[in-house]
Amino acid sequence: MTTRGEENVVWSGSWVAERLGVALVGDEGLRELLGLALRRNPKRAHLLVSNVLGKHVPQRPAVVRQAGYDLGARVRDLLGADECRRAVVLGYAETATGLGHSVADGIGLAPYLHSTRRPVDGVTPAGGFEESHSHATSHLLLPEDPALLSGTGPLVLVDDEFSTGNTVLNTIRDLHERYPRDRYVVVALVDMRSAADLGRLDAFAKEIGARVDLVALASGTVSLPDGVLEKGRALVAHHEQAAWDTPSAAEPRHVRVGLDWPAGVPDGGRHGFGPAHRAALEAALPGMAAQVADAVGEARRVLVLGCEELMYAPLRLALAMEEAGAVPEVYYSTTTRSPVLAVDDPGYAIRTRLVFPAHDDPADGPGERYAYNVAGAGFDAVVAVVDSAADTPELHAPDGLLARLAAHTGRVVLAVVPSYVPALPGHAPENHAPEGPERPSMLPQPLRGPDFSSYAPEEVGWLLQDFSEVELEAPTEEREEAIQSGGAHYAESLPVEYQPSEQYQQLFETALTASAARIARAVGTVTDTVLAERTPRPVLVSLARAGTPVGVLMRRWARHRHGLDLSHYAVSIVRGRGIDANALRWLAENHDPADVVFVDGWTGKGAITRELAEALRDFPGFDPEIAVLADPGGCVRTYGTREDFLIPSACLNSTVSGLISRTVLRADLVGPDDFHGAKFYRELAGSDVSRHFLDTVAARFDEVTSAVDADVKELLSADRTPTWEGWGAVERISEDYGIHDVNLVKPGVGETTRVLLRRVPWKILASRGAGADLDHVRLLAEQRGVPVEEVDELPYSCVGLIHPKYTRGATGADGRAVSQ
Repeated sequence: MTTRGEENVVWSGSWVAERLGVALVGDEGLRELLGLALRRNPKRAHLLVSNVLGKHVPQRPAVVRQAGYDLGARVRDLLGADECRRAVVLGYAETATGLGHSVADGIGLAPYLHSTRRPVDGVTPAGGFEESHSHATSHLLLPEDPALLSGTGPLVLVDDEFSTGNTVLNTIRDLHERYPRDRYVVVALVDMRSAADLGRLDAFAKEIGARVDLVALASGTVSLPDGVLEKGRALVAHHEQAAWDTPSAAEPRHVRVGLDWPAGVPDGGRHGFGPAHRAALEAALPGMAAQVADAVGEARRVLVLGCEELMYAPLRLALAMEEAGAVPEVYYSTTTRSPVLAVDDPGYAIRTRLVFPAHDDPADGPGERYAYNVAGAGFDAVVAVVDSAADTPELHAPDGLLARLAAHTGRVVLAVVPSYVPALPGHAPENHAPEGPERPSMLPQPLRGPDFSSYAPEEVGWLLQDFSEVELEAPTEEREEAIQSGGAHYAESLPVEYQPSEQYQQLFETALTASAARIARAVGTVTDTVLAERTPRPVLVSLARAGTPVGVLMRRWARHRHGLDLSHYAVSIVRGRGIDANALRWLAENHDPADVVFVDGWTGKGAITRELAEALRDFPGFDPEIAVLADPGGCVRTYGTREDFLIPSACLNSTVSGLISRTVLRADLVGPDDFHGAKFYRELAGSDVSRHFLDTVAARFDEVTSAVDADVKELLSADRTPTWEGWGAVERISEDYGIHDVNLVKPGVGETTRVLLRRVPWKILASRGAGADLDHVRLLAEQRGVPVEEVDELPYSCVGLIHPKYTRGATGADGRAVSQ
């Protein structure tokens, strides 16, 4: 093979063009982007070989990255800043996985996913499609977060070339049926549609009722004469035996370099790759590039060779080496499963071919894999970058890739990137940080509706275990006695679910109608404050269960107002026991802790606020500040309002919280690798108003937008230092009423409602003149025979009191036990 500079003398497509009569016509510079080769494929004779993709032709990594990044910048200009914040990028396996990732980089903070032909046990596909002209047609979509594809923002689909459009149409058709949206952007290095195919995209867009744009670096057409398939097959058959196909080396010589790959960062976009992953990878790249540069020693001309779908990680390693200048010449390409004829001619794009057995346990079984234009290219060293799933005996076999490479270079270096596998029950992903010495993570994946809760699966993932089949309910009086006597913790059992009367349900409806806009305004205010002050793409973590409807509403606001599809999880926190440590470990393994924002419904005296801050001391990186809808206790900086008003979700129990019980923590049920638990009350589905509550509030979002903007502007410039006014008031009330235990004083509308629904209350203190916000409180108090005492200068609308000297011997007017 003749090397270095000869390829620049003639166009690398001239050999095919002359023999098949194929013509490449298009933009100036199209021939610099593309060469031609012959496929060993009965469906299409020719192959457009990109000089900037980094697949078949070794290229400088800066050139490869810049091509994708520039396309991303064009998409950013097309969509504008607001739409880019809502965009998700989807790349095609195998050739465009790295290109799509670079496009996502160019757009900005867009999350990235690529299709894959490698199934993963336990991961349910979120979609799939066929690539009709390919030798390996089936594509899977395996996002770890089901919400990644369910947003309504633009979907950016990236492939190396856009020819017939069949692949893109198959993709859009499949995804649009599942996750409809208004806009798609198709991105390719080259637009090579024929005249007959030019109108298909527009017609398809009209058919589905969405806008479809196309962005490409260059455009043109390939003119194919009659009989091209037959002529191509004949040429392949004639030249196949003469193709360069080297014998294996006597000894597979290589050195292995350890990479300090950042924990929790995926090896690519197979299961999704977000902004936090990008930031962590960027920070780690210089160190890893130095490790590889040390391993190649004195080599001056080095090839970093990726493996099939693993394109982006080796590209970024190569680019970091190039930028550091430690190696004079760095090139990049990847292996492939695509069979292409090799012809050692300067007018042909594929000069040499290495053949080796598949080493990544492919879904289609064993077979050949290829590395093109590596043999004879004069590389002093080749760095083979594979993921750990592909570091198999076949890789190290006498006829494996490492042996093939060793026959053509003085040094082979193997760098293994840990394969990322989503957290599954009983599975510990290899590149997740260990929880302790030799203790791998055994944490399960979140529970989601409809299997657990009546919420849609994308609205919330519950970091809980399902106790639906466990008998946990006890009569309210028995629970109260056990709790106050110290015989049991309140989180070790559940109260019998309160079944509201028709009158009480009507009060809920009236309260919801009256307060929906007020709640929507508070939701918008707290969400936009978080986005402005905390992180542009927060991971919402609600404190189950009162915080969970608020978390869902915040997620809906972010999507409606800003086009952001935020992750949302619900975790358990128990007063006196702390937050679920395993839930925190799961969050740290799957997200950047700095992006986690804890969410609750309201503050009373701030007990949970303090509990969370104390619990997080052992988990650095998490911000202990809670974001709440209402902060009448003056306990937090991030809130929607500090007024003590009725949040209708406090009026009911599970039937307004996705049919999920309060959380349970009991030693005989929760093991060292378990989440806390809760029950899913499926039998109450007929009374469920969870989605009704959310939909009613969300319907008022548009009308409160201006008010939210004004609120946020005022809050961002205000002194919001917590005053802990609520704690002081509770201490005074505790002393004045002879209770002497702040845990038995429940301030605010929400906490008072909980007392009436779950505990055995002594009396209710109501602010004199409080109006309709307390109608449901008065009704519940009447039903339970609990006196309501109106008082002046109460900092809350109401306060629920539980007397510390509760005994089962005394009863009230309704026959229920009361305090003495």
